[in-house]
Amino acid sequence: MSLRRRTVEILIAAGLLGAVAAPPAGAAGHGPGHPVPLRVATYNIHAGAGMDNVFDLDRQAAELRSLDADVIGLQEVDVRWGTRSEWRDVAGELAERLHMRVSFAPIYSLDPETPGAPRREFGVAVLSKYRIVNAENHEITRLSTQVPDPVPAPAPGFGEVVVRVKGLPVHVYVTHLDYRADPSVRVAQVADTRRIMAADQGRKVLLGDFNATPDAPELAPLWADLTDAGPDAPTFPALDPVERIDYVAVSKTSVRVRDVAVAETLASDHRPVVADLLLLRR
Repeated sequence: MSLRRRTVEILIAAGLLGAVAAPPAGAAGHGPGHPVPLRVATYNIHAGAGMDNVFDLDRQAAELRSLDADVIGLQEVDVRWGTRSEWRDVAGELAERLHMRVSFAPIYSLDPETPGAPRREFGVAVLSKYRIVNAENHEITRLSTQVPDPVPAPAPGFGEVVVRVKGLPVHVYVTHLDYRADPSVRVAQVADTRRIMAADQGRKVLLGDFNATPDAPELAPLWADLTDAGPDAPTFPALDPVERIDYVAVSKTSVRVRDVAVAETLASDHRPVVADLLLLRR
Protein backbone atom coordinates (compact mmCIF):
# COMPACT_ATOMS: atom_id res chain seq x y z
CA MET A 1 0.00 0.00 0.00
CA SER A 2 1.38 3.44 -0.90
CA LEU A 3 2.18 5.93 1.86
CA ARG A 4 -0.23 8.39 0.22
CA ARG A 5 -3.09 5.88 0.25
CA ARG A 6 -2.21 4.87 3.82
CA THR A 7 -2.24 8.50 4.99
CA VAL A 8 -5.63 9.13 3.39
CA GLU A 9 -7.09 5.95 4.84
CA ILE A 10 -5.91 6.91 8.33
CA LEU A 11 -7.60 10.28 7.95
CA ILE A 12 -10.84 8.72 6.72
CA ALA A 13 -10.85 6.14 9.52
CA ALA A 14 -10.36 8.88 12.08
CA GLY A 15 -13.19 10.90 10.57
CA LEU A 16 -10.81 13.72 9.67
CA LEU A 17 -10.75 13.65 5.89
CA GLY A 18 -13.82 15.17 4.36
CA ALA A 19 -15.28 16.16 7.72
CA VAL A 20 -16.96 19.52 8.08
CA ALA A 21 -14.77 21.86 10.07
CA ALA A 22 -15.90 24.64 12.34
CA PRO A 23 -14.21 27.95 11.56
CA PRO A 24 -11.24 28.79 13.79
CA ALA A 25 -12.09 30.90 16.83
CA GLY A 26 -12.01 34.58 16.07
CA ALA A 27 -12.00 34.14 12.28
CA ALA A 28 -14.29 36.77 10.81
CA GLY A 29 -16.34 36.25 7.68
CA HIS A 30 -15.18 37.90 4.46
CA GLY A 31 -17.13 38.70 1.36
CA PRO A 32 -16.15 38.13 -2.27
CA GLY A 33 -12.92 39.84 -3.23
CA HIS A 34 -11.63 40.26 0.32
CA PRO A 35 -8.40 38.46 1.35
CA VAL A 36 -8.87 35.63 3.84
CA PRO A 37 -6.65 35.52 6.95
CA LEU A 38 -4.73 32.36 7.86
CA ARG A 39 -2.29 31.92 10.74
CA VAL A 40 0.37 29.25 10.18
CA ALA A 41 3.31 28.01 12.20
CA THR A 42 6.29 25.71 11.81
CA TYR A 43 7.94 23.91 14.70
CA ASN A 44 10.67 21.28 14.95
CA ILE A 45 9.45 19.48 18.09
CA HIS A 46 12.61 17.42 18.74
CA ALA A 47 10.57 14.20 19.10
CA GLY A 48 8.67 15.70 22.01
CA ALA A 49 11.70 16.76 24.06
CA GLY A 50 12.60 20.24 25.21
CA MET A 51 15.92 22.03 25.26
CA ASP A 52 16.54 20.04 28.45
CA ASN A 53 16.17 16.77 26.47
CA VAL A 54 13.21 15.77 28.67
CA PHE A 55 10.22 14.32 26.82
CA ASP A 56 7.20 16.42 27.81
CA LEU A 57 4.21 16.39 25.47
CA ASP A 58 2.15 18.50 27.88
CA ARG A 59 4.71 21.26 27.57
CA GLN A 60 4.77 21.12 23.78
CA ALA A 61 0.99 20.97 23.49
CA ALA A 62 0.73 24.07 25.66
CA GLU A 63 3.27 25.89 23.51
CA LEU A 64 1.50 24.96 20.29
CA ARG A 65 -1.84 26.01 21.75
CA SER A 66 -0.41 29.41 22.67
CA LEU A 67 0.52 30.05 19.02
CA ASP A 68 -3.20 29.97 18.13
CA ALA A 69 -2.33 28.84 14.60
CA ASP A 70 -4.84 27.46 12.11
CA VAL A 71 -2.26 25.23 10.40
CA ILE A 72 0.98 23.94 11.92
CA GLY A 73 3.87 22.10 10.25
CA LEU A 74 5.83 19.83 12.59
CA GLN A 75 9.23 18.24 12.08
CA GLU A 76 10.98 15.43 14.00
CA VAL A 77 7.71 13.71 14.85
CA ASP A 78 7.70 10.22 16.41
CA VAL A 79 4.87 7.72 15.97
CA ARG A 80 5.53 4.62 18.10
CA TRP A 81 9.22 5.19 17.38
CA GLY A 82 10.89 4.22 20.65
CA THR A 83 11.64 4.87 24.30
CA ARG A 84 12.69 8.49 23.77
CA SER A 85 9.02 9.37 23.13
CA GLU A 86 7.58 6.59 25.30
CA TRP A 87 6.43 4.64 22.20
CA ARG A 88 3.59 7.15 21.80
CA ASP A 89 1.85 8.49 18.70
CA VAL A 90 3.10 12.04 19.09
CA ALA A 91 1.37 13.32 15.95
CA GLY A 92 -1.99 11.87 16.92
CA GLU A 93 -1.80 12.95 20.56
CA LEU A 94 -0.92 16.54 19.72
CA ALA A 95 -3.78 16.71 17.21
CA GLU A 96 -6.21 15.34 19.78
CA ARG A 97 -5.11 17.75 22.50
CA LEU A 98 -5.35 20.73 20.15
CA HIS A 99 -8.64 19.56 18.56
CA MET A 100 -7.03 19.65 15.13
CA ARG A 101 -6.92 17.33 12.16
CA VAL A 102 -3.63 15.57 11.40
CA SER A 103 -1.73 14.26 8.40
CA PHE A 104 1.48 12.40 9.24
CA ALA A 105 4.11 11.79 6.53
CA PRO A 106 6.75 9.25 7.60
CA ILE A 107 10.35 9.63 6.54
CA TYR A 108 11.14 6.26 8.10
CA SER A 109 8.66 3.43 8.59
CA LEU A 110 10.43 0.46 10.19
CA ASP A 111 9.35 -3.00 11.23
CA PRO A 112 8.42 -3.27 14.92
CA GLU A 113 10.90 -4.68 17.41
CA THR A 114 8.35 -7.32 18.47
CA PRO A 115 5.88 -9.13 16.18
CA GLY A 116 2.41 -7.60 16.16
CA ALA A 117 3.51 -4.23 17.50
CA PRO A 118 2.86 -1.04 15.48
CA ARG A 119 5.43 0.04 12.93
CA ARG A 120 8.10 2.45 14.18
CA GLU A 121 7.75 5.73 12.30
CA PHE A 122 9.45 9.13 12.25
CA GLY A 123 8.68 12.06 10.01
CA VAL A 124 6.78 15.31 9.57
CA ALA A 125 3.15 16.25 10.17
CA VAL A 126 0.54 18.90 9.45
CA LEU A 127 -2.04 19.87 12.06
CA SER A 128 -5.05 21.80 10.77
CA LYS A 129 -8.19 23.38 12.18
CA TYR A 130 -9.57 23.28 8.67
CA ARG A 131 -10.83 20.36 6.64
CA ILE A 132 -8.09 18.32 4.94
CA VAL A 133 -9.36 17.44 1.47
CA ASN A 134 -6.24 15.65 0.22
CA ALA A 135 -2.97 14.35 1.67
CA GLU A 136 0.18 13.05 0.03
CA ASN A 137 3.65 11.92 1.11
CA HIS A 138 6.14 12.85 -1.61
CA GLU A 139 9.64 11.49 -2.09
CA ILE A 140 12.64 13.78 -2.17
CA THR A 141 16.36 13.01 -2.13
CA ARG A 142 17.59 11.83 1.27
CA LEU A 143 20.72 10.40 2.87
CA SER A 144 19.32 7.86 5.29
CA THR A 145 20.33 7.78 8.95
CA GLN A 146 18.98 4.22 9.31
CA VAL A 147 21.34 2.22 7.06
CA PRO A 148 25.12 1.87 6.98
CA ASP A 149 27.00 3.66 4.20
CA PRO A 150 23.95 5.45 2.78
CA VAL A 151 23.88 7.08 -0.63
CA PRO A 152 21.50 9.86 -1.71
CA ALA A 153 18.26 8.32 -2.95
CA PRO A 154 14.55 9.20 -3.20
CA ALA A 155 12.72 8.64 0.08
CA PRO A 156 9.39 9.83 1.52
CA GLY A 157 8.76 12.52 4.11
CA PHE A 158 7.84 15.62 2.11
CA GLY A 159 4.27 16.04 3.30
CA GLU A 160 1.55 17.88 1.41
CA VAL A 161 -2.04 18.56 2.33
CA VAL A 162 -4.76 20.60 0.68
CA VAL A 163 -6.99 22.46 3.14
CA ARG A 164 -10.03 24.62 2.42
CA VAL A 165 -10.02 27.95 4.20
CA LYS A 166 -13.41 29.64 3.84
CA GLY A 167 -13.80 27.90 0.50
CA LEU A 168 -10.29 28.69 -0.74
CA PRO A 169 -8.01 25.70 -1.42
CA VAL A 170 -4.47 26.03 -0.02
CA HIS A 171 -1.59 23.64 -0.63
CA VAL A 172 0.44 23.28 2.56
CA TYR A 173 3.79 21.47 2.46
CA VAL A 174 5.98 20.48 5.40
CA THR A 175 9.61 19.44 5.08
CA HIS A 176 12.83 18.75 6.95
CA LEU A 177 15.97 19.21 4.88
CA ASP A 178 19.29 17.46 5.42
CA TYR A 179 21.33 18.60 8.43
CA ARG A 180 24.85 17.86 7.23
CA ALA A 181 27.45 20.56 6.62
CA ASP A 182 27.90 19.39 3.03
CA PRO A 183 25.02 21.11 1.18
CA SER A 184 24.87 18.67 -1.75
CA VAL A 185 21.85 16.74 -0.45
CA ARG A 186 20.00 19.98 0.33
CA VAL A 187 20.74 21.16 -3.23
CA ALA A 188 18.97 18.07 -4.54
CA GLN A 189 16.15 18.45 -2.02
CA VAL A 190 15.50 22.03 -3.07
CA ALA A 191 15.31 20.95 -6.71
CA ASP A 192 12.88 18.17 -5.75
CA THR A 193 10.80 20.62 -3.72
CA ARG A 194 10.49 23.06 -6.58
CA ARG A 195 9.50 20.28 -8.99
CA ILE A 196 6.79 18.95 -6.68
CA MET A 197 5.39 22.37 -5.86
CA ALA A 198 5.40 23.44 -9.52
CA ALA A 199 2.87 20.70 -10.28
CA ASP A 200 0.30 22.50 -8.11
CA GLN A 201 -1.56 25.70 -8.90
CA GLY A 202 -2.86 28.41 -6.60
CA ARG A 203 -2.06 29.26 -3.00
CA LYS A 204 0.97 27.50 -1.52
CA VAL A 205 2.59 27.56 1.92
CA LEU A 206 5.89 25.77 2.66
CA LEU A 207 6.73 25.10 6.32
CA GLY A 208 9.91 23.50 7.56
CA ASP A 209 13.30 23.15 9.11
CA PHE A 210 15.65 23.82 6.20
CA ASN A 211 18.90 23.36 8.19
CA ALA A 212 20.37 26.34 6.33
CA THR A 213 20.32 30.11 6.80
CA PRO A 214 18.39 32.40 4.42
CA ASP A 215 21.53 33.42 2.54
CA ALA A 216 22.68 29.82 1.94
CA PRO A 217 23.37 29.30 -1.79
CA GLU A 218 21.45 26.01 -1.85
CA LEU A 219 18.26 27.80 -0.80
CA ALA A 220 18.53 30.55 -3.44
CA PRO A 221 16.41 28.70 -6.05
CA LEU A 222 13.48 28.57 -3.62
CA TRP A 223 13.30 32.35 -3.45
CA ALA A 224 12.69 32.52 -7.20
CA ASP A 225 9.29 30.92 -6.58
CA LEU A 226 8.48 31.76 -2.97
CA THR A 227 8.53 34.66 -0.53
CA ASP A 228 10.43 34.03 2.69
CA ALA A 229 8.14 35.34 5.43
CA GLY A 230 11.05 35.99 7.78
CA PRO A 231 11.51 37.37 10.39
CA ASP A 232 15.08 38.53 10.80
CA ALA A 233 15.42 36.60 14.05
CA PRO A 234 17.22 33.33 14.89
CA THR A 235 15.37 30.10 15.69
CA PHE A 236 18.12 27.66 16.69
CA PRO A 237 19.17 26.60 19.25
CA ALA A 238 16.17 27.56 21.38
CA LEU A 239 18.40 28.74 24.22
CA ASP A 240 20.34 31.79 22.96
CA PRO A 241 19.61 31.12 19.25
CA VAL A 242 22.23 32.15 16.71
CA GLU A 243 20.79 31.26 13.30
CA ARG A 244 17.46 31.09 11.48
CA ILE A 245 16.90 27.67 9.95
CA ASP A 246 13.10 27.37 10.40
CA TYR A 247 10.86 28.87 7.71
CA VAL A 248 7.46 29.92 6.54
CA ALA A 249 7.51 30.56 2.79
CA VAL A 250 4.56 31.41 0.55
CA SER A 251 3.71 31.69 -3.12
CA LYS A 252 4.48 35.15 -4.45
CA THR A 253 1.26 36.03 -6.25
CA SER A 254 -1.52 34.43 -4.21
CA VAL A 255 -0.47 34.76 -0.57
CA ARG A 256 0.63 37.86 1.31
CA VAL A 257 2.55 37.96 4.60
CA ARG A 258 0.93 40.30 7.10
CA ASP A 259 3.08 39.59 10.18
CA VAL A 260 5.59 37.03 11.41
CA ALA A 261 7.36 36.30 14.69
CA VAL A 262 9.56 33.79 16.47
CA ALA A 263 8.15 32.55 19.78
CA GLU A 264 10.52 32.41 22.75
CA THR A 265 10.25 28.94 24.29
CA LEU A 266 12.44 26.05 25.44
CA ALA A 267 9.78 23.38 24.78
CA SER A 268 12.03 22.07 21.95
CA ASP A 269 15.59 22.70 20.82
CA HIS A 270 14.13 24.95 18.09
CA ARG A 271 11.88 27.98 18.40
CA PRO A 272 8.64 28.02 16.41
CA VAL A 273 7.88 30.55 13.68
CA VAL A 274 4.30 31.84 13.42
CA ALA A 275 3.03 33.93 10.52
CA ASP A 276 -0.22 35.76 9.79
CA LEU A 277 -1.04 35.42 6.11
CA LEU A 278 -3.64 36.80 3.73
CA LEU A 279 -4.98 34.44 1.09
CA LEU A 280 -5.78 36.43 -2.03
CA ARG A 281 -8.88 35.74 -4.08
CA ARG A 282 -8.57 35.63 -7.85
